[in-house]
Amino acid sequence: MRLVKTLPFLLSLSAALGSASALALPNDRDQPIRIQADNAQLDDKKGIATYTGDVIITQGSMMIKGNTVTITRSAAGDIDVVTSVGNLAYFEQQQSAAKADKMQGYAVQIQYQALKDLVVLTDRAKVINEGNTTEGEKIVYNTKSQVATAGRGSNITAPRPRIDMVIQPKKKAE
Repeated sequence: MRLVKTLPFLLSLSAALGSASALALPNDRDQPIRIQADNAQLDDKKGIATYTGDVIITQGSMMIKGNTVTITRSAAGDIDVVTSVGNLAYFEQQQSAAKADKMQGYAVQIQYQALKDLVVLTDRAKVINEGNTTEGEKIVYNTKSQVATAGRGSNITAPRPRIDMVIQPKKKAE
């Protein structure tokens, strides 16, 4: 019974977030990363870089904005986690070359866990995709398995008793 209630929600949330193959343009990962900030602190030994002051990070069609953005690298030197904090932090990415629309995400904290294929939006989380919206305390999307969950979070500044979604009707062919 619970799956019957949960399945339409997950399908709708997945539609709002886009599919894994559509989450990014195929060549976004091959593009250079550009970082603009007021201040930067780099710790090569620990593999951590912290940027503060109206931070804007772009790579291909992807953009991350926040008051503070921290990037950690894996032991192999690959980007592991990008954490953006702001009031509100912002994430956008074009989903396909055929459509100019971008998936947009807002939250107090947005964390992209590259090695785990997860995007985690926490505290006043909101995702907009093709006019569909999902709002809640926490939204987690696995870009590989295409599984999304939305619900309660911890240490939330603006508690929400429920998830709020708006799904636009499909346009009818003329």
